[in-house]
Amino acid sequence: MKLRTMIKVCAVLLTIITLVLSRPDFRDKIPSGYRVPNPCRIPATWNPVGHYNPEHFTSIKNPFGLDFRDNDFKWNATLCKKDSDRDGMTNGDELGDPDCKWRPGQQTYNPVGHPGICEPIGDPSCLYQRFKCDCMENCDGLYGDITYPGSIGK
Repeated sequence: MKLRTMIKVCAVLLTIITLVLSRPDFRDKIPSGYRVPNPCRIPATWNPVGHYNPEHFTSIKNPFGLDFRDNDFKWNATLCKKDSDRDGMTNGDELGDPDCKWRPGQQTYNPVGHPGICEPIGDPSCLYQRFKCDCMENCDGLYGDITYPGSIGK
């Protein structure tokens, strides 16, 4: 293999590794970040909480991911009291911090839902999100033709 090709391959691999390794710390910044339930596969967890796929990062963020970003990636009363996915439960309720008192490093109660995926999936009140377990980040409508009303800072 030519030296230039090897350098390009190494650069791409380093970029991918950096992207993969730089995101998990976001789970340390929210209550129950490593135990968020996966509403598509029970019992399982949803690893990149602010994304539309439970296994890997997606280019589009779910409503919680957008609100977390708009809130400077900080858990506080504003984000805790918000119902990002509009399913009737606050983000704090879903993540096991109903009183909005959690701080990084503290234990939480068991999470009861996903703050960025409207549940129950398929319920008429959740159809605005256009998310389905069988298509996840590839569902029609997730990329650009809908908005998420009520985002923090919008």
